[in-house]
Amino acid sequence: MKKILTFALMAMVALSASAAKKKAPEKKDQNKPVFTTIKANPITSIKDQNRSGTCWDYSTLSFFEAEILKATGKKYTLCEAFVANKTYMERAIQVVRYHGDCQFAQGGSAEDVLHTLKTWGICPIDAMPFPGSLYGDSLNNFNEFFSILEPYVAAVSKSTAKKISNQWKVGLQGILDAYLGKCPEKFVYEGKEYTPKSFMASLGINLNDYVSITSYTHHPFYTAFAVEVQDNWRFPLSYNLPMDEMMQIIDYAIDNGYTVAWGGDVSEDGFTRKGLAYAIDSKATQSLAGSDMAKWLKLTTEKKRDLIDSLGCTVPEIVPTQQMRQERFDNWELTDDHGMHIYGVAKDQNGKEYYMVQNSWGETGDYKGTWYMTKAFIAANTMDFLINKNAIPAAIRKKLGI
Repeated sequence: MKKILTFALMAMVALSASAAKKKAPEKKDQNKPVFTTIKANPITSIKDQNRSGTCWDYSTLSFFEAEILKATGKKYTLCEAFVANKTYMERAIQVVRYHGDCQFAQGGSAEDVLHTLKTWGICPIDAMPFPGSLYGDSLNNFNEFFSILEPYVAAVSKSTAKKISNQWKVGLQGILDAYLGKCPEKFVYEGKEYTPKSFMASLGINLNDYVSITSYTHHPFYTAFAVEVQDNWRFPLSYNLPMDEMMQIIDYAIDNGYTVAWGGDVSEDGFTRKGLAYAIDSKATQSLAGSDMAKWLKLTTEKKRDLIDSLGCTVPEIVPTQQMRQERFDNWELTDDHGMHIYGVAKDQNGKEYYMVQNSWGETGDYKGTWYMTKAFIAANTMDFLINKNAIPAAIRKKLGI
């Protein structure tokens, strides 16, 4: 009996120790940012582009959904597949006209969405098949789709024939409809019948209110030019401003209840998959991480991001300059590789300010689909952005003549 009691007591002590271990609080990461929202403007739900190069489509439609919400108080979920269907056909037509001497790709720009809304209208997401459903997936997956679409366009555009027929468009439309769904001519929404154009007209915004902003020195400031990147294939004009004024517009817009359809570079080491983006100072960062520059340069991108994550809000940042932006654009460091939706401003425990940015990768990262991107990162990595002209300070609008 004594032995049994002894073993029982020992078991209780062991269980208590185990429970104490389990209850021990996890060590707090002092470098992990703790955010306080300064201002967050209303937006619609986080979307997921999944395995498709349609960030331009998702981010810009989210921007327009926020514009409609601001103007009318109504929430809509607009159809990305409608925009993609129209855009890929029009892009293919251009490639064929150029005999293949331009790019056909999944990517695009905010202008593609604006052009579609103006030219073709739009429909709600339920008016077309759910993304991926036509080929047995739960979300977009363009792997098979574009492995068929790209060679098709290439075959037509590089044809050696002296004359081609219009039937290639019929065939291409069939591929688009098979993977994206057929764009409806009419549909019913909330008990009322619409065409895509009449539905667009009912949404309460003026599509002539939207302008694009950029900042480079190879064109004069306060003039407009087409930013020279491949996915800017429609050659829309962007107003060119000094970097400081470009950033003033974003701050003014957020402060006055507007949002921004942002396009820029997220291939930098400082853009992490956890939901943060810093314009890191590589020399200072590798020193703090305890490695020399030679070792730093040999690290994989993932290892660098792990070090950056460990430094968190203490990671050293560069101070972006106009010259730096231009040099990085000209030497291909600053690329146009992602579209996102800026909707707010927050600060960390050290007082540093970040933009709150809606991504289109589903509710991923530490902040469930929102990225906190420092103002230095946005200043350094912005290619261009679409904005309501009423969200631009009056003094800057006057300089631009809008």
